Amino acid sequence: MGFSRLYSYSYFFLAKVLAYKHWLSGCIKAITALKTPYTDIALKKLISKALPLPSYAQLAAANQELEGEISNVYKELLLLKQAEIALKQSEICYRAVVENQTEVIARYLPDGTLTFFNQAFALYFGRTPEELVGSRDQPIILEADRQRVAEFVALISADNPLVIIENRVLLGDRVRWTKWHNRMIFDEQGCFLEFQSVGYDITDFKQIEEILFQEKELAQVTLQSIGDAVVTTDTFGRIKYLNPVAISLLGCSEASAQGLPLVEVFEIVHETTGEKVKNPIEQALEENRIVSLATHTVLINQNEREVAIQDSAAPIRDREGQTIGAVMVFRDVTQNRELSRQLSWQASHDALTGLVNRQNFERQLEQALDLAKSDHQVHALCYLDLDHFKIVNDTCGHVAGDELLRQITVILQEKIRKTDILARLGGDEFGLLLSQCTLEQALRVANDLLSCVQKFRFVWQEQVFSIGVSIGLVCIDTNSESVAEIISRGDAACYTAKNRGRNRVYVAQTDDQERLQQRGEMQWASRISQALESDWFCLYVQPIAAITPAAQKGDYYEVLLRLRDEQGNLVLPMTFIPAAERYDLMRLIDQWVIRTLFSNWTRVVGDKQRMYAINLSGCSINDDQFLDFLYKQFTLYSILPQCICFEITETVAIANLSKASQFIQSLQRMGCHFALDDFGVGMSSFAYLKSLPVDYLKIDGSFIRNIVENPVDNAIVTAIRHISSVMGIQTIAEFVENDAILKQITTLGIDYAQGYAIAVPRPLG
Repeated sequence: MGFSRLYSYSYFFLAKVLAYKHWLSGCIKAITALKTPYTDIALKKLISKALPLPSYAQLAAANQELEGEISNVYKELLLLKQAEIALKQSEICYRAVVENQTEVIARYLPDGTLTFFNQAFALYFGRTPEELVGSRDQPIILEADRQRVAEFVALISADNPLVIIENRVLLGDRVRWTKWHNRMIFDEQGCFLEFQSVGYDITDFKQIEEILFQEKELAQVTLQSIGDAVVTTDTFGRIKYLNPVAISLLGCSEASAQGLPLVEVFEIVHETTGEKVKNPIEQALEENRIVSLATHTVLINQNEREVAIQDSAAPIRDREGQTIGAVMVFRDVTQNRELSRQLSWQASHDALTGLVNRQNFERQLEQALDLAKSDHQVHALCYLDLDHFKIVNDTCGHVAGDELLRQITVILQEKIRKTDILARLGGDEFGLLLSQCTLEQALRVANDLLSCVQKFRFVWQEQVFSIGVSIGLVCIDTNSESVAEIISRGDAACYTAKNRGRNRVYVAQTDDQERLQQRGEMQWASRISQALESDWFCLYVQPIAAITPAAQKGDYYEVLLRLRDEQGNLVLPMTFIPAAERYDLMRLIDQWVIRTLFSNWTRVVGDKQRMYAINLSGCSINDDQFLDFLYKQFTLYSILPQCICFEITETVAIANLSKASQFIQSLQRMGCHFALDDFGVGMSSFAYLKSLPVDYLKIDGSFIRNIVENPVDNAIVTAIRHISSVMGIQTIAEFVENDAILKQITTLGIDYAQGYAIAVPRPLG
């Protein structure tokens, strides 16, 4: 029975039994003992309205009925009381559970009024319960996030009762990140009651997330910025990432390539054979190791463009070492590979003519020699040296000389087979390897080359030059010893062709005297180099005597060079000088002589007034740095230039007349003297003499040795003496071997004499 019936029965019954105070009092006490919110209200209503007293029979019946109703009401009120107690106990347990949670928990009415919060909530925001209960204060949310939070809250509805929001909150002067689970709370009938928010601090996670984001951003920016292409795949080789360089080289977009097997967009082949090359990522995943592409790999991209690449691929592993994918890094090496090919070509070819260079040619000779020995093949070597090339070079300059070499190259290439190898060995020297060619066939080829070069006319700035060639021919067969021996024989044969009049072919023979001589010179070249390093050279001097009153008085010596061999024996210059001249060692010898004389000057000369004559080679005259060397030596040892007379041969002087004249004048301005040695052997000695400002003429010994018996020699010496006197040049006679020669040259008015009749050479000092 509900409370409404209770009210009506109580009203009726109490009105009838109002006179029965003792019974009514007991009822009131019973009802009052229940202590429910409805007790006072019910009693007031019953007492305020009195009803007429019923009859006894009615009262008894009503009493019986009322007792039953009161018993039922009592029971209901008792159950309600028990439910209330259970609810309070449940609320206590719930609050205890909520209060023990580390998450912050609160409830809000729709207008934002706080209806409930746990202790963690109050502690988190640093507020007291009094400050929080019933408050609608929102400044705990960072102002920058309020609009975003409001937009999220607006999304909560019956259809979407849960919204998760992350926002920053103000905790005093600190800012913390909090993650909220906002939920709508409904009653049993589905009516909305309030909002519930459960939150927890995610500041540390946000900081880690920010660090990870920055690292990821840095990695992304790095991958986007590096010049190499980067591709990552999963364990099945499907593309997961491409950086911009990879997109450009592959010729595809990232969207179209995403998820595709790498092999569909990464086709690689060998650049020479065109054969497909295994995908490096597949190999890296299969073998679980770093894999690099072989050289000569070409990528054929989606635009059918060929790109030379170099790359490496490696598996990607997680913390446990499990393979989770692969990464490939590759770069465009088209230019590098082209440059490498160019460098390789330049390393094996002559830049001026485009022909094979000496190193490459020697490798080709080595292969030919191996075939000759293993398969009994016969080949031939032609060693070519252009005739009169120096005339063009000296007359018109190096530019003209270079153009001459290029044109000669074209002429020679037109006369040989494609299987033959033409090389520039250096300067104006060429080598020609005639593959599988007998000596007779090679001789015909050599004569054809000789003929076409002889007919060729080189035109430069309206000047026309005839060019010849000297050719040394060598057979390469099973008897050939080595590449060095083959080239040496070819060089010697070419040298012989030049000595026999140039513009001819000479076939090398096993017992050639010229070849034996050249081999001896080659051996001497090695010994000369060793002598310079080991100081085996030594200096001698021979006096030059003044024999006329006009000759300058004072000691005058010619410095002579000697070499001590391994046994200590003296070796005369004519034994090793030809080898030194042929192998470009004279410049080093000249420097050694000057340095040795100057360094011993104080010990040997002291305060005496002496003049020393030093012979210079053509190599030193033509060396632009030789003058600087001399200046330094004069300064270093404080030598008076007036004490030095340099001698150059007539042959050297007329070989480069203008250069010799400039050289002489440069040293004369310093104070040095100059003598023209071996004068008279040239066909136009007097004509050249007008261009050479020398101080002395040393008459060649061939005219002095027989001057007493030979009237022609006497006449030539007389003429030389007369011309030199007119030009103000003093004369020196060489090879004055006896008193008769000395007397004769004195009679002719020669100024100085040198020879065994005067004094024999002696060591310096």
